[in-house]
Formats: sequence, C-alpha cells, structure tokens
Amino acid sequence: MACSQIIVNQPWFRSGCTLGEGPLYDPKTSILHFVDISEKRVTYQVFHLNTKNQHLEVEQFDEAVSCLALRKNGQGLACAASQGFAILEGDSSLKYLNRPLSIDHIPHIRFNDGACDSSGRFFAGTIFNEGHDIAGRLFRYDPLKEQCLVVDEGPFTDSNGLGWSPDEKIFYFTDSLTNKIYAYDYNDGELSNRRVFVDAIAQGFPENTFCDGLCVDDKGYVWSARWGGSQILRFTPEGTVDIQIIFPTALNITACCFGGPNNDQLYVTTAHCGANGGDATRQVQYPDSGHLFVVDLSGKYRGGHRYKFAG
Repeated sequence: MACSQIIVNQPWFRSGCTLGEGPLYDPKTSILHFVDISEKRVTYQVFHLNTKNQHLEVEQFDEAVSCLALRKNGQGLACAASQGFAILEGDSSLKYLNRPLSIDHIPHIRFNDGACDSSGRFFAGTIFNEGHDIAGRLFRYDPLKEQCLVVDEGPFTDSNGLGWSPDEKIFYFTDSLTNKIYAYDYNDGELSNRRVFVDAIAQGFPENTFCDGLCVDDKGYVWSARWGGSQILRFTPEGTVDIQIIFPTALNITACCFGGPNNDQLYVTTAHCGANGGDATRQVQYPDSGHLFVVDLSGKYRGGHRYKFAG
C-alpha cells in the first residue's frame, strides 16, 4: 500500500513543554487540555488552552498528572496521576478516588497514559522500574463500582497510548520501549486475546524511536505518535502504514488527539530533546520540540469517540 505524506513545518502554539503529553479536546468549551510531566521540573503542569483565541491557563501540581479525561456528570477533569485515579477540582487541587499502587512501589513507578471506555471506566497503565524489578501493568478503574483491578499484568515497559475501535470490539494498547502496539478483543470492560497489532522494529522503523501516544479515527485507523522519530503514523486496521505526518522541526512526538468544531483537527504534543535523559544538544536541530502542533485534516479525516469518565 502506498504511503502518503503530510509535512507540518511550524508549531501552532509555543507551549515550551519539557514533556508535553495527553492532549484532550473539549468540544463544549473549545479548550485543549494537555500536560507536562517532566520530572526535572519543580512542579508538574496541566495546561488549558482556548483554541479560539490561544488564551492559556496553567495549573501546578506536586506530582505528575499524566493523562486526562472529560467527565460525564461532574465539574473539572478526571485524570491518572502518579499514584492512581483522581479528579482535578480546579485551582491546582487534586482529589484521589483510588490509589491502587502498593506502598513499596509508589516511590519507584507512576501511572502514565489512559482513557475511558463508553461506560466511563478509566483504563491506565504504569511505567516499569527495571532497577527495582517492577513491571508496568494495565489497570481498570470503575467509578460506579468504586473498583480498581489489574486487567493485564504485562510485564510492560512504559504503558502508553490506548484507544478503542469505533465499534468498541478492539482495544489498542502501547508498550513503548518494546516498540509494540497490542490489540485485544474488548467486551464491556473485559480484555482477551492479546496479540501484536504493530511491531515497529519488525516493520523497519529505526531503533531509538518508539511508539508513543495514539488516537483512533472514526474509520478505525490508529494514529500513533513516534518518540524520536519526528512523525505520526496512521495504521490501517490491518496494521500497515498508509499516512506519515512529518514534523521536521520537532524530534519527540508524544501524543495526538482529534478536536475542533468538526473533529478534524489533529492536536499534537511534543517533548524537548533533553526530556527523559535525551540529548539536549539536538534541540538546535529540532528547535520546536516541546511545542504544540495542529494538523488540518478537514475534508479528509475525522476523529472517533473520546469517551467521558463516569465519576
């Protein structure tokens, strides 16, 4: 299959993140929410950017807020924070709903990416710590039952981008440092039949570039950000690449989400070249690493559902 290319030469908003992640568009307010989870900062940041006028509000937290979700009934946002599942109550206030990590694991690992299914259950994974022999795992928090379970013990490295097919029969989940995206059969919160959907190294993508965050469009195609690769790849439901979006001035592409009035704008977060132990000197070559990009896909592609948290 021929692969078409889109080149995006300039950032849309100069956010200056160290480790920008977790973009989330709210169609009611036209606000794009995203996070900066760099552990080199004194505080962790959650950004709220009005996409109509680029007015930015920033909240500061003492621990990482790694991904976000809109809420069905309550005010504020739901999130996965360092220790578990929480609500952002505004004015830099965070309230935990469930903290499933054991006390001996809390100093060494944290939650990373996540998203909600159509019933409002929050799925999120943890990152591994090789030195302390702690594997990444995938959790499911059901706010209506106030129940949190491990739905896949892994072992995973850095649990990352996840999402569902439009009919919600397939669940996608990224294990970044193994360079794989997995697919599962999905049935009302239950996962089964894990298999490899994408093996990036086997497909010939360079080493030291990694699968990162993802989103799924309304046709069931998977858009996967590529850390260290200056690009987003769109994978067909069969796992082959058919679109390549290239960002020549940004190295670490971290995550993407659809938004805008017609759900046909792709918002893209990035990270500084020095993030996560990277080579900060490469920032000269990739000066827009850490800024926010938008890819105009109007008339071509639209995003799928981004479900809300039931709590």
